[in-house]
Amino acid sequence: MTQNGNAQPAVSVIIPAYQVSAYIAEAVDSVLAQATERVEVIVVNDGSPDTEELEGALDPYRDRIVYLKQENGGVSSARNAGIRAARGEWLALLDGDDAWLPNYLESQLAFIRDHPDVDMVFPNGVIFGDTPAAGKLMMDFSPAEGEVTFLKVLAGECTIACCSVVRREIVMGVGLFDTQLHATEDFDLWLRVLKAGGRIAYQREPLYRYRRREGSATWNPIAMNQRILESLDRAEGKIPMTDEERDALDRHRRKVKSELAIARGKQAFERRDWNAAIAHLTEANMLMPSGKVRAKLALLRFFPALVHRAYQWKRRRENQAAVL
Repeated sequence: MTQNGNAQPAVSVIIPAYQVSAYIAEAVDSVLAQATERVEVIVVNDGSPDTEELEGALDPYRDRIVYLKQENGGVSSARNAGIRAARGEWLALLDGDDAWLPNYLESQLAFIRDHPDVDMVFPNGVIFGDTPAAGKLMMDFSPAEGEVTFLKVLAGECTIACCSVVRREIVMGVGLFDTQLHATEDFDLWLRVLKAGGRIAYQREPLYRYRRREGSATWNPIAMNQRILESLDRAEGKIPMTDEERDALDRHRRKVKSELAIARGKQAFERRDWNAAIAHLTEANMLMPSGKVRAKLALLRFFPALVHRAYQWKRRRENQAAVL
């Protein structure tokens, strides 16, 4: 473990690292480039199979970071290790394949100073990497409107970004990240923070870059939606809720199940299994009635091969545009 200075930091930046050796230098550079002083950077190697490459990438930073190494326990375990080692009043969470924009900390800390009752603040982000959505903003897809409340987050009406600055005391008080969850672990934590009376706010200004890449936790929509359902089930089992809150959770669960059915339908469609695709889309429409889904079903029932050719053409155009 390498300590980067003895002065008490204001902010501890927690970066879990698992198979991100190709990106970790960009993440660390983006933190060290911040104008804000009194920051410690904690990188947690979560038993990564590319440890040799990861440590090679981190060598130039060893006197400026805290480096922790543990057996693989998942992203929740890695973040918890960093949080326990942190000395700052505030935690800043950053994934090892993402990066901050130069004014990230300055803007986030200014917001906190102006809103002393806030326990956590998250900003907008710019999407980049292997996706047709490159260049678009996170809040275009995951909107945040009005006050962030337990009920709205539970219902899926307000999505909280994990790339955030949060008071260490409240994270410790609600029991850290759930190590049984290996994705959507942040959703679970924010629910507990809100239920405990913590106040969460956001900024619409894009302050970080969110990488989409093949193999990341959010790349596979089927696996991601299955994990969201798991986190909803765990929240239902361990967080006391009113009848109104349980109704909100059920609405969110139906929505996620519908999105899962759509993802499975798309997968079946791509392998030209028309019957399975129709069955999955029918299920999605029963869960969350949608004119768009009904239109797709009608086209699939009567013109499946033609729709498939049009879909392949569209994907080629998107991939070409992404390369350019």
